[in-house]
Amino acid sequence: MATTRRQYDDDPLDDFACREVEVEGVRKRVHVTGAGPAVVVMPEMPGISPDVARFARWIREAGFSVYVPSLFGVDGAYPRAGAGETVVRRACVSAEFRAFAGGGTSPVVGWLRGLARAAHAERGGPGVGAVGLCFTGNFALSMALEPAVVAPVVNHPSLPLDDPAGIELDEADAAAVAERVRRDRLKVLAYRFENDRWCTGQRFAAYRALLGDAFDGRVLPAEAANTDPPPFFREVVGCPHSVVTAHLVDEAGHPTVRARDEIVSFLVERLKGRAAG
Repeated sequence: MATTRRQYDDDPLDDFACREVEVEGVRKRVHVTGAGPAVVVMPEMPGISPDVARFARWIREAGFSVYVPSLFGVDGAYPRAGAGETVVRRACVSAEFRAFAGGGTSPVVGWLRGLARAAHAERGGPGVGAVGLCFTGNFALSMALEPAVVAPVVNHPSLPLDDPAGIELDEADAAAVAERVRRDRLKVLAYRFENDRWCTGQRFAAYRALLGDAFDGRVLPAEAANTDPPPFFREVVGCPHSVVTAHLVDEAGHPTVRARDEIVSFLVERLKGRAAG
């Protein structure tokens, strides 16, 4: 699993097919690549960065179709600090997202569930994987209310921004997700760094309280993070945060690479192992 790019380049995403997907009258751009069971990879702030695209390609190389929806920012743009801050501010006041405590489940999740249904219909298999990152981290769990979603991966979920113990679900959705996880014996894989101020141990504890042993929350040491991430992560995020993207160190045996490989193995087990069985 090796990909190369110059550090400060935008990514043209020219190995992805760009299409418009409509769900209940709402159209969004989705970048699609690969073959096999579908995995929806949601971008982190400030958008579909070269590192997010690299992670999507790694999943593609494991034998999956990957659907990357454009939810905010400029697709393929290298994450610079000023532009990234502008994207965050816009998202925080958007009607599609619930960035702060008390807002409940983000409305955009309904559209994402529809995308998962469409991807499953196109690609078949036992179901769909959903991988959330940062701002979209919890969306992977919220999407589990769609029966097609059978492999949720919650990476460093940062919402709600003002409540370190919150999980960005209203009470009814939280109860329904917990019931669905219990009934269908789902597993929820999750990652964060130690000392991440955007995704704290309190948040992982809240997930475990909701989901019990079905929640597999894994914590990497802060010193394992890439020390030279793009400017947005260095200057705005300001701490180890993005386990498999901006703060990943692409070296064999590195803890972040092991995390990436564990995610891929989880997707293979849930989406291919079931099919084989």
